[in-house]
Amino acid sequence: MDLTGKQVLVAGLGKSGIAAGALLKKMGCMVCLFDGNEKFDRSAWEKTYPVFSDCPLWIGELPDAAVQAMELAVVSPGIPLDTPAILKLQAAGVPVVGEAELAYRFEKGRVAAITGTNGKTTTTTLVGEILKKCYPEVFVAGNIGIPYTSIVEKTTEQTVTVTEISSFQLETMETFHPSVSAILNITPDHLNRHYTMDCYVQTKEKIAMNQKGAEVCVLNFDDDYLREFGEHTTAKVVWFSRFTKPDRGAYMEGDMICYTDGIRSQELLNVHDMNLIGAHNYEKVMAAVCITKAAGIPDEIIVEQIKQFKAV
Repeated sequence: MDLTGKQVLVAGLGKSGIAAGALLKKMGCMVCLFDGNEKFDRSAWEKTYPVFSDCPLWIGELPDAAVQAMELAVVSPGIPLDTPAILKLQAAGVPVVGEAELAYRFEKGRVAAITGTNGKTTTTTLVGEILKKCYPEVFVAGNIGIPYTSIVEKTTEQTVTVTEISSFQLETMETFHPSVSAILNITPDHLNRHYTMDCYVQTKEKIAMNQKGAEVCVLNFDDDYLREFGEHTTAKVVWFSRFTKPDRGAYMEGDMICYTDGIRSQELLNVHDMNLIGAHNYEKVMAAVCITKAAGIPDEIIVEQIKQFKAV
């Protein structure tokens, strides 16, 4: 993605906006900045981030002349897409992408992406720890607190990035294409932003929208929304379930976490050998098993790292 010399607006000057702006400057963009908070302390911010001292900065309202000059806008996940500034950009035909989508466009390695209403951070961290035992370099980033744009420059064809992805980040995804994706669960949340449950569900499902063929999407068989989604996604579905043995995926038999590839079933580990306790944690572990097996990690490494892992 060549943005050299292009005028790009970064909307939202929190952690993700700062990381996105820094990446864009390194890529040779003419970076412009905007924050809709009228109480934003401009002078304190500029002293803290002198790297942006040469960038135009608008606070509160985005002028029409600024909108017309932009060739791309990168919006932070905390900014709803129906705010006046974003609607103004879209009406002017300015492409609007999120910070995570921007990062992916510079990604050089493989990506494992995890979303869900609950359990994302623990699952993402566990998957990262397992993958680090087999791959030369693994990055863990995204909604976990490390902006994706802050690490993407370091990626190579040999690296793996494990990303925790929120529904706010998924709203603006276009080209995002993980090798392995996972949706842990979907329960009502953020409806003040997404308005309806249908919109929230569809937004979560966007994590797998570009996957197809043998690319794996890990889903919770015990979740009604995800069981329905599994019937029409173009990805290869691998399930996890506390209550049912799926055609392919992880499941529980008593205190044992097991896995079936559709032909052979095997016991992996007893939940009493883990530091993670409770049904919700068993689901996270099963999801991590499915994700890392799809990434080609040997069972003995998966099991050993799960046994050692402690709650985030």
